[in-house]
Amino acid sequence: MMRIAVASDNGMVSRHFGHCEAFIIFDVENKQIVKEETIANPGHRPGFLPNFLSDMGVNAVISGGIGAGAIDIFNEKGIEVIAGASGQAEAAVEAYLQGSLKSTGSVCHEHRHHDECGG
Repeated sequence: MMRIAVASDNGMVSRHFGHCEAFIIFDVENKQIVKEETIANPGHRPGFLPNFLSDMGVNAVISGGIGAGAIDIFNEKGIEVIAGASGQAEAAVEAYLQGSLKSTGSVCHEHRHHDECGG
């Protein structure tokens, strides 16, 4: 089984990972979504969210923009990061599973400009 976390706002891929309203966790078997769960964002603190999602068994993360620090932590934990995604969360997961969703490397460099990320 694979677990994919999508940073989301109202079911859409969030433009900024750390400031999303929730994470939709998709459980996948044989490239098919078998379960979906929405978990409220527990709060944005440097380094916290990557560890939080890792502890939940997440194997991949999909977001619009995401900070370099978060990417580094995910990489250390062997979790794939797909940045620069947009649209409906479930559609993004389906595209990822089909191999058509690739990371654009949309990295946020300054938290004070988070509204400009992933746009």
